Amino acid sequence: MSRSLSLFERAKAEIIDLHRCFTNWYNSDDPTPSDFSRVESVLGEGFRIVTPDDGRVIERDSVISHVRGNHSCFHGDFIIEIKDVKPGWEAAGIIVVTYVEAQCRAGVWTWRRASALFTENSSMPNGVEWRHLHETWLQTPETKQANH
Repeated sequence: MSRSLSLFERAKAEIIDLHRCFTNWYNSDDPTPSDFSRVESVLGEGFRIVTPDDGRVIERDSVISHVRGNHSCFHGDFIIEIKDVKPGWEAAGIIVVTYVEAQCRAGVWTWRRASALFTENSSMPNGVEWRHLHETWLQTPETKQANH
């Protein structure tokens, strides 16, 4: 990734690229999982996610185990779209970015707003690593809509 890109541009590219990896991982028909190292490397040590369902805090190793364990759980009917990516607070190689994540699982769409904290790391594909993620539903689970 070009160092001429701003920290925000690199974080935005990372958000899009990692969610593309998730989509490919979950939809894969390959019985032998492809290289999973990208997911493991970009989630920095100490990474945590606050879930939208119940506000639980899940540590990095549990996130990685969950994603790894769900390889091929969908068969081409899982989609993630990333929208409305905006820069937030930024200082000396650290940035908060917000975005909307739309997911379609077997024809049912849900939307969540996410706030992600990134730090610069030149050894990562986009020059940043994930440090913290907080997701919040944009609709209640009972009103999840079937149409996008």
